[in-house]
Amino acid sequence: MTIEERKKASESRILKTIFPHTTNHYDTLFGGTAMQWMDEVAFITATRFCHKQVVTVSSDKIDFKKSIPGGTIVELIGRVTYLGNTSLKVSVDIFVEQMYFDKREKAISGEFTFVAVDNNKRPIPVL
Repeated sequence: MTIEERKKASESRILKTIFPHTTNHYDTLFGGTAMQWMDEVAFITATRFCHKQVVTVSSDKIDFKKSIPGGTIVELIGRVTYLGNTSLKVSVDIFVEQMYFDKREKAISGEFTFVAVDNNKRPIPVL
């Protein structure tokens, strides 16, 4: 399988509903919850790409472009965007959808860097 085919096959998607336990006093999604979900989908994407143990080493420029209100649906999409020797980067976008209207918008985007590690947590080649 080529690198591009692996990237395509590793794309990961998670859907969630924004319920009250995930919102703040403005009835919008907590930023920390969004970041946790983004790291999770990024981890899944990185693992699916290289099929090795990976750890998050950084998150870069998470842009909160639109607040996510309670009672909506979000889709998180993770895609491998960069491949190094022992590291890879995963871009994650969160799209918000109204439950009862045909409207979808990108709300949050960010990038996460992972390193492949051995059983002693030392870096190893991604491929």
